[in-house]
Amino acid sequence: MNWTIYLSGEIHTDWRDQIKQGSQSHNLPVSFTSAVTDHAASDAAGDILGPETDGFWRDHKSSKVNGIRTKTLIEMCDIAVVRFGDKYKQWNAAFDAGFCAAIGKPYITLHDKEIIHPLKEVDAAAMAWAQTPQQVVEILKYATSTE
Repeated sequence: MNWTIYLSGEIHTDWRDQIKQGSQSHNLPVSFTSAVTDHAASDAAGDILGPETDGFWRDHKSSKVNGIRTKTLIEMCDIAVVRFGDKYKQWNAAFDAGFCAAIGKPYITLHDKEIIHPLKEVDAAAMAWAQTPQQVVEILKYATSTE
């Protein structure tokens, strides 16, 4: 079985690459999907439907267009990894985790211990909490093992 892993959340560090490289180094039977990680492109996704003068409506249209991809890829994945960084608030990642919980999709949270408290409900519904991308790789290695 080839597992599809959806990578959600923080876009300002290389955590996705670390998980991909670690998985590849162990020859794990996994493939990866993700939301659009280009911040400007994501913010402008709704612009294809026409310009908006009000920021709310621009964001609303862009979130709906982005949601086509996000909803579809989360529904199709076998497990999601939801990363929360310490520099920015990742409201979209919290939404993705909530969506996973609502549809019964297993997910792993990835964040530092300093933000345990604000993520207590998100972590409570997760199958695991990892602090490093390497821990995620080890979880994937265990979960995808055929032994």
